[in-house]
Amino acid sequence: MFTGIIETLGVIKKITHDQTNLHLYIESVFTSQLRIDQSVAHNGVCLTVVEIAGDVYKVTAIKETVDVTTIGLWKEGDLVNLERGMPMNARLDGHIVQGHVDGTAVLTKIEEVGGSTYFSFEYNEQLKHVTIDKGSITIDGTSLTVVNSGINTFSVAIIPYTLEHTLFKTYKVGTKVNLEFDVIGKYVTKLMQVGLK
Repeated sequence: MFTGIIETLGVIKKITHDQTNLHLYIESVFTSQLRIDQSVAHNGVCLTVVEIAGDVYKVTAIKETVDVTTIGLWKEGDLVNLERGMPMNARLDGHIVQGHVDGTAVLTKIEEVGGSTYFSFEYNEQLKHVTIDKGSITIDGTSLTVVNSGINTFSVAIIPYTLEHTLFKTYKVGTKVNLEFDVIGKYVTKLMQVGLK
């Protein structure tokens, strides 16, 4: 489990293919603290560390993950938001994040408002998930609060600190991002779809 509080930015050093699997080699400042089999969220995608060499570690994404997330768009040299799994005795500073991406969204607008930056997104309504004003959303692994929730659209307001320390500083209109909707909201939506017995 994760919190959506980004620890650092990593750099993709190499990408290789093995049939439908994608192997990613990531350089990070905390590689020396990792161990094999540990989970790390990469732009919100939970992947397992399978190899460590110096300050670079390797993770593997299967076809299902590639199909649902933005991983297939990543290139060598790209930055990625990184977060290690939350220790059980730690504060939950963001919200409950599983690292299971539900789908992607496209950035449609960037607007500066009173010292913050508003980012507006649109996602495919076939995802069948909803946002609510003041609810939680995870964008590329970053825990954020929804504003201006609409039908398959929403915005988030980014403070300068978050802008500087995450991928948000690199986003442009048209950027595609990973979304993980609030897990409690997903259960409620599913229960409404199937009907309470």
